[in-house]
Amino acid sequence: MEINLIAEGFKFMVLGMSTVFMFLILLVFILNIQAKVLTKFFPQKSVAENAGGKVARAKSTDNLAVVAAIAATLKTYKK
Repeated sequence: MEINLIAEGFKFMVLGMSTVFMFLILLVFILNIQAKVLTKFFPQKSVAENAGGKVARAKSTDNLAVVAAIAATLKTYKK
């Protein structure tokens, strides 16, 4: 009785990889369905429904802080 270990190893590799691939495909489909269900029952509020101008001002100050941090990092790096 001769067992070809390379062929057996290849069979197990294909079986394992196909199992993982099918699991990942199933996971993607389930997450897409979950996203559709959640957006149906819990829709996102638009920016207009929120505090309007306060949101825009908060975003601009956050952007300025990020730009200042990047500029300080570059200045320190160039020294």
